[in-house]
Amino acid sequence: MFTSSDMRRSFPAAVGPSELAVVLSGVSICYRMPSERISTLKEQVIRRITGRSVKYNEFWALRQVTLKVRRGEAIGLIGSNGAGKSTLLKTIARVLRPTEGRVWVRGSVSPMIELGAGFHPELTGRENIFINGAMLGFSRRQMQEKFDSIVEFSELSAFIDAPLRTYSSGMIARLGFAVASDVDPDILIIDEALSVGDEAFQRKCLARMKEFRDRGVTIFYVTHALDSISMLCPRAAWLEGGRIRYMGPTDEVVQAYRHSIEVESDISLADTQKLQIVKVPGRAQQKRE
Repeated sequence: MFTSSDMRRSFPAAVGPSELAVVLSGVSICYRMPSERISTLKEQVIRRITGRSVKYNEFWALRQVTLKVRRGEAIGLIGSNGAGKSTLLKTIARVLRPTEGRVWVRGSVSPMIELGAGFHPELTGRENIFINGAMLGFSRRQMQEKFDSIVEFSELSAFIDAPLRTYSSGMIARLGFAVASDVDPDILIIDEALSVGDEAFQRKCLARMKEFRDRGVTIFYVTHALDSISMLCPRAAWLEGGRIRYMGPTDEVVQAYRHSIEVESDISLADTQKLQIVKVPGRAQQKRE
């Protein structure tokens, strides 16, 4: 549920409603995945007529996530692939509704989840800027006002009237970031968006995010570049298996996460060495025979 009135009534008295930007209470999200593939419409119709329904397996991308984030706070989300980070961002962005639990969001949300989504390769960079802006909810007049600053930030003025198919993947990502970040939101959601372009452009992107933070914008930042999380976010949450495993100061969370990776690596290496030790005598015995 995303109603502001419910949010005001439900906030605890210890923390005033005006100080909270996002609250998640026991949020879980379940995906239903078919256990068998149906390749044609004909097969689907036959199954419905004969009463043979498709069986589904449940996959819980998030389980009982509870989180409170204050206005102007920057929080980093870390974890392995499939841990539920992007699903959590999409829930806050109101792209997904929780299967269980409740979500309260105060203010406008600007998601930077898939940069360049909707770009057309046969259109020019200029045309794609206006189309992408329209997809983000901006009018043509608003995009005309933003156009010069977008091109300047992307550093693509020499190519702005060339078809997008002539751009490299890094250039497309830079253009997408420039369009998506030229906003004035209350809550900014970033999913791996600061890893675009070369190192100099990445620093430029990080500087813009710091400007948002300094203006009091609430930031959710997902990345595997742990050093950049430490530079932008004073607080972080480590997700594992759809649950928050550890939350606290960023340096502590990153250290715990890295230690976990090292332990898993050591265990995997030890298991590999055991397999090699078991196999070697067998080979030697075969050769003697």
